[in-house]
Amino acid sequence: MIIIVDFGGQTAHLISRRLRDLGVSTHLIEPENALSEIEKVKPQGLIFSGGPASVYEKNSPTIDKKVFSLNIPMLDICYGLQLRSHLLGGKVKPGTKEYGPVKIKLVKQDSKITKGLPKTLTVWMSHGDSVLSIPKNFTIVGSSENVRYAFVTDEKNKKYGVQFHPEVEHTEFGNQILDNFISICGIKKINHTIDPKTIIQDIKQKVGNAYVIGAVSGGVDSTVAGTLVAKAIGKQFIPVFVNNGLMRDDAELTVTTAFKPLRIKPVVVHVEPEMLRKLKGITDSEKKRKAIGNFYVEVFEREMKRLVLKNQAVKFLLQGTIYSDVIESKGTKHASKIKSHHNVGGLPKEMKLQLLEPLRELYKDEVRVLGRKIGLPENIVMKQPFPGPGYAIRIRGEVTADRLSKERQADKIVIKELEKAGWLPKVFISFPVMTDAHSTAVKGDGRFFGEVVALRIIESKDIMTTTWSRLEYDLLQVISSRIVNEVPGISRVVYDITTKPPATMEWE
Repeated sequence: MIIIVDFGGQTAHLISRRLRDLGVSTHLIEPENALSEIEKVKPQGLIFSGGPASVYEKNSPTIDKKVFSLNIPMLDICYGLQLRSHLLGGKVKPGTKEYGPVKIKLVKQDSKITKGLPKTLTVWMSHGDSVLSIPKNFTIVGSSENVRYAFVTDEKNKKYGVQFHPEVEHTEFGNQILDNFISICGIKKINHTIDPKTIIQDIKQKVGNAYVIGAVSGGVDSTVAGTLVAKAIGKQFIPVFVNNGLMRDDAELTVTTAFKPLRIKPVVVHVEPEMLRKLKGITDSEKKRKAIGNFYVEVFEREMKRLVLKNQAVKFLLQGTIYSDVIESKGTKHASKIKSHHNVGGLPKEMKLQLLEPLRELYKDEVRVLGRKIGLPENIVMKQPFPGPGYAIRIRGEVTADRLSKERQADKIVIKELEKAGWLPKVFISFPVMTDAHSTAVKGDGRFFGEVVALRIIESKDIMTTTWSRLEYDLLQVISSRIVNEVPGISRVVYDITTKPPATMEWE
């Protein structure tokens, strides 16, 4: 067992997932309860996560200093390293900000934690504060160009610290660092696998004889969640596809096709005009998400009343919520709210239905593995993620019928050209953004002032970190030319080359 002290980092839960993949059981705890929990559980190792706060600020999460003196191997990540330094005689101040890929050079390679690492590696950073001096007994193992204490160790006491995030997909040799720490802890590994039979059994026990109404969108998350529930309770499950006009054109067909082998016919509800009325005049992205989330629940509760179900009560609302949705909506006590996902922070406080979220603790790549295990076809399993609020959050500013039409047309061009060039299977997600920014262009030898479209095409596995796709210039040129020439009112196209972090996957 390794205990992870969660200081609210976006990837604290991801540390647990990585360790699980490597064969280790974990337990996440809040810092306020750390000492008592550690004494009770008696773990073989401790990891301190990152977090959004600054250690020197009032009311920032902290920990009893006694924890640091325990005779247990410890790995401090980002905020964890800063907190150790702050509490044990070092110094932390606002410093060089680093977000995304950074190269670090190892000045020492004889540490147990650096076993198998090259001398130079690219890591993913996300910090605005820097450690200016480290506690006694610690030595530097690696530095970046701007951060001296990027990788430090107290080899004698088996204490280790990194300013970067070894748990994220894009950090090179991140799993190696975590695996080295597991070895230092002396933990015997076990095989952790996601078993659909266990999930199905859990659903059966929770639901009992009640009916479940399910929000399905044609995406992999809701399709996997819906299939699991269908396998668990059969005809007690009623999948509902709300066609609000904000989804891609193939969504409805995907939904009806996916549930056909299970002999379940989804209910399709058309609310396109009503959705646009609900969004009228709204320009703030958070308000959009909440308006869409509230409307979804309103539609489902409306549908629940219409369904005659042999006097059986509908008690549950199924959602394909995954962990990346949860953490960005402030899913833990010390986490920062990035944006309200319509199916998490966008939901109303009072609901008549209980939520059923069998995928809530899983990541996108784990959901895909689960989808294959339950027999879903590859075209559904590997389908591009599409946000629940749909095109609404790919249109900066107000969502109107005209702007929605333009976004849909531009999106089809992007997908079609990526498919023709053989790039579609290589990218994680691709979409245009109606930026609500305008620029001057020349069309037909005359001045034209039109909207700027931004392309976001990225690579990822679990959504927690992303990097931009290195498309060929000629392909970018084709996409750009088609959008400017074919979509009315567009003056130019720009390509977004920002990693996550600091950017989020979507623009809103």
